[in-house]
Amino acid sequence: MQDALLDAFIAYLRAERNLAAKTVDAYGADLKRYLEYLAQAHITAEAVTREDVLEHLATLAKKGLSPRSRARHLAALRGFHRFLEDEKIAKVDPTEDLDTPKHTQKLPVFLTLPEVEALLNAPDERTTAGARDRAMIELLYATGLRVSELLNVKVADVSLGEGYVLTMGKGRKERVVPIGRIATEKVTEYLKEARPKLLKGAESKTLFVTPRKKPFTRMGFWKLLRRYALKAGIKKRLSPHKLRHSFATHLLERGADLRSVQAMLGHADLKTTQIYTHVNAERLKAVYQAHHPRSRREKVKR
Repeated sequence: MQDALLDAFIAYLRAERNLAAKTVDAYGADLKRYLEYLAQAHITAEAVTREDVLEHLATLAKKGLSPRSRARHLAALRGFHRFLEDEKIAKVDPTEDLDTPKHTQKLPVFLTLPEVEALLNAPDERTTAGARDRAMIELLYATGLRVSELLNVKVADVSLGEGYVLTMGKGRKERVVPIGRIATEKVTEYLKEARPKLLKGAESKTLFVTPRKKPFTRMGFWKLLRRYALKAGIKKRLSPHKLRHSFATHLLERGADLRSVQAMLGHADLKTTQIYTHVNAERLKAVYQAHHPRSRREKVKR
């Protein structure tokens, strides 16, 4: 019976909520763990109480699950129990008044402008692969796309004349993101020269392709980016997501409004985007402490 309820909830997430596949899988894994706990305690999902949920969360904490992971776990439980209540399977939602476990949010790591410039100049554009790689990295930094979005961009999704790319984000939500002048130039050059050489007469809807005429894998692109980071002398452990962080941070530093950055990043909640304002605040604080004559106490000479 419990497995049937889980299957019905997963089907609801896919059909009604239109959530991304990874989100649905994460919810499924969390709820499977939850239902196993209930089964061991001989509790049915319809009869769960607030105390039962708290006991389960306490058990997860004792096993070392971080507050962030427990917060995600509770989100899955909330969705599941609201579903049961809406479907009249359960009379109440035991998670209704529960507080989300508090966690310290880490500030995102990003590249400085000189580091970005070094990274963008790392590919050898005289080669076919180098011209493609420069176009890929330029487009990633110019748009702040998630790596999965970048690797799934189709040729038809890019409007170089108008200066934008159409992408499908989380929850299968479409959004339009502007492309800057330099990224437009590099993608245009790639389409004219490098891409035809890589395809050798074959056809592909995907914008960026490998010599095997296939789209990049996430791991393949991560390794490529890491290689160029080492070549550029960047000490930070670079990932595609750090370029996304850099995109947002650099925009806000230069006066972009938070709502516009939220729209370009494809964040459903403005709170997710607000983390970048904390980054700016920390940087301003560091600059102040380093340069203001009264920011630090001078040692008293005796």
